[in-house]
Amino acid sequence: MRCEISFVFSPRNTLDVVVDTDPTVADAAAARKWLDDTWEAMGCEPVRPSGKVLLLDKILGVTDAYGYSALSSDSARAQELARHIAHALGRPRVTVDLPGLRVGY
Repeated sequence: MRCEISFVFSPRNTLDVVVDTDPTVADAAAARKWLDDTWEAMGCEPVRPSGKVLLLDKILGVTDAYGYSALSSDSARAQELARHIAHALGRPRVTVDLPGLRVGY
């Protein structure tokens, strides 16, 4: 499956990454674990007042922690993040919108 991930950091800073993958149940579980571990390792904070952290919140947090500069200058890192998002969500098109605090597919 071809998956297109669009990262929106600001109106001027966007990044589009395409990954080819055939996600399996094991891949999805590993991707969610990678997002969990990376979210914690990067010291990301909950975005909800309740403190509850959903998978989509972890995607937002990890993307924000990496930032536009790191992802746009390191294609391997951008591909890795996009691949994990693709596996975790299993969708052909995903938009990670940091200013809007949403992940759409």
